[in-house]
Amino acid sequence: DYELCEEWGHLYPVPREDLINLHREHLLHLLEMGDMEKALQLLQRIEDPGICLAISEQSLDQHLSLAASHFLADYLTAHFYPSLTTARRSEIQALCIGSKVLLTLPELSRVNYFHLSSRPLLMLEQLLMNMKVDWVAVAVQTLHQLLAGQEIGFTVEDINNLLSKYAEKALNFPFTLKERRS
Repeated sequence: DYELCEEWGHLYPVPREDLINLHREHLLHLLEMGDMEKALQLLQRIEDPGICLAISEQSLDQHLSLAASHFLADYLTAHFYPSLTTARRSEIQALCIGSKVLLTLPELSRVNYFHLSSRPLLMLEQLLMNMKVDWVAVAVQTLHQLLAGQEIGFTVEDINNLLSKYAEKALNFPFTLKERRS
């Protein structure tokens, strides 16, 4: 049905907003089905870059699955990076990096941290608070690789400060030991 509507849009004038809604719904449907190849083909068929940008951004804001969010963040970064505002660039790069960190976690645990995919530093802190030290080690290694040369609102130094803070808390004892006198 989406393809029929798309053909109709080529034959008759369709208001821009309706065209955006049609393509967005079609894209969301393809992403829900996990068909990234057809989703990419759909985005490549759209001739107007402004419409394509609007569709991609609106779809990204729908809080889709991990794979769909990662696909859209990559697509926006690759095709529309200069067109995005600085804040939106940072947000999309953070989502892209956060989704890659999320992919390093065990599959059954990803759902618990998915809501933090756009905030990788907070995800790391949550892992530390949940005492998932092995996961933190892999996440930190991934973040160090991904942050090379990118500005997303935090740096490797921020990661190191967070790790130091929690290491200090782990060694902090809430009481003092008293000596027993005989």
